[in-house]
Amino acid sequence: MINKIYEKVKQFIVENYKFLICLILIISLGVIELPYVVYTPGGLVYLNDRIDVEGGYEADGSLNMSYVSLMKGKIPILALSFIFKDWDIVKKEEITRDDQSVGELLDLEKLYMTSSIDNATIVAYKAAGKEININKEINNIVYIDPNAQTELKIYDQVLSVEGQNVQTVDDLKKIINTKKEGDYVHILVKRDNKEIDTKSKIYNTEDGLKVGIAFLITYDYDVNPKLNVKTKSNESGSSGGLMLSLAIYNELIKEDITHGLKIVGTGTIDPNGNVGEIDGVKYKLLGAAKKKADVFLCPKENEEEALKVQEERKLDIKIKSVATFSEAIEYLDTLK
Repeated sequence: MINKIYEKVKQFIVENYKFLICLILIISLGVIELPYVVYTPGGLVYLNDRIDVEGGYEADGSLNMSYVSLMKGKIPILALSFIFKDWDIVKKEEITRDDQSVGELLDLEKLYMTSSIDNATIVAYKAAGKEININKEINNIVYIDPNAQTELKIYDQVLSVEGQNVQTVDDLKKIINTKKEGDYVHILVKRDNKEIDTKSKIYNTEDGLKVGIAFLITYDYDVNPKLNVKTKSNESGSSGGLMLSLAIYNELIKEDITHGLKIVGTGTIDPNGNVGEIDGVKYKLLGAAKKKADVFLCPKENEEEALKVQEERKLDIKIKSVATFSEAIEYLDTLK
């Protein structure tokens, strides 16, 4: 019985070997991943449906985040990038560290999105004169220098350094500067819901003494009225901060800042309302224009590139760069 099956399989392979080789090649091409990623124009995230403020006000127009689409460097995708002029190949090493995969990068970007939502909420509630109480600042480690000699890990939450509360990187520097090169500093962290005492060795650099870490602040807070920001599992990054702050603010006040227009934008936001530079403005602007947006808001630092793309592609869209949340509000007020 087994011999008969073997003979039939063997005969099938002999008769169809060309087809089988082609099939294997096609499957391999779709699976093999080269050290590149491909950026393409993205779409829009319609924030009117994502922001839910208790008793919030409706908008006649819409506020939208623009995003960049990123695809892994599989051979068919790389081949298509030579056909579509807005698909750009980028070396993976340019967006990740040597020890970091694209997947790990995306996980880290989700934490940046959490920080972005927190900052946007703080800015919007303060601007609208609504109640927001910040209970705690959480220092999340997001980078460890390859030269660091430390027991710390990415995503550790810093609770204290040498028994002292630390709110900013400057606070950390002050503590480190009381010691000397080669000393160890004790850093208490929260990891997997457990408090762990870690040690990090201080080393000297051109910029002074360091332990080789950077952290990102998120917040524990209460707001009134209540707020729910809906996100999807595949969304990440901090570049939606400006538009999130505008969308939350628009539900908190009676006046509709959209004035019936389709407003798209990008830019980070900090707790003080400062708008920061982003990557990929070309792809975000092209996505906004494709979706027939009326206005595209971007950071001051990205204005030159945005205007250049608008001119080259003859895009029918208003572009306005802003440095702060307040500037964005003032500009939107002129669209009445």
